[in-house]
Amino acid sequence: MGELDETSSVAYEPADKSKIRKLWIIALILAVVTAIEFLLATILPRGPLLYFTFIALTIVKAFYIVAEFMHLKGEVKTLIWSILIPIVFVIWLIIALLAEGASIFELKF
Repeated sequence: MGELDETSSVAYEPADKSKIRKLWIIALILAVVTAIEFLLATILPRGPLLYFTFIALTIVKAFYIVAEFMHLKGEVKTLIWSILIPIVFVIWLIIALLAEGASIFELKF
């Protein structure tokens, strides 16, 4: 029978410092936006201004995550617009349905 060679070598490549630094910067930006949300939640009274601010900051975080981690930032503009335009219409639809529902609720009760 043949002999087995039990020696193996594993090549270790050093970590790419620029990629690690970029991930830390992204984490820092998302942490800052989250800290701003937390600060506003403790300072501002509950109401439309606070809700609009939360929605806007959440969209900013979502856009940044999609742009960085899904690599959408480097894509062609047509693809970006084909994703963003339906999102805008869905947000508009939600706002319109909430307003219409509130109007109907006020008329009935």
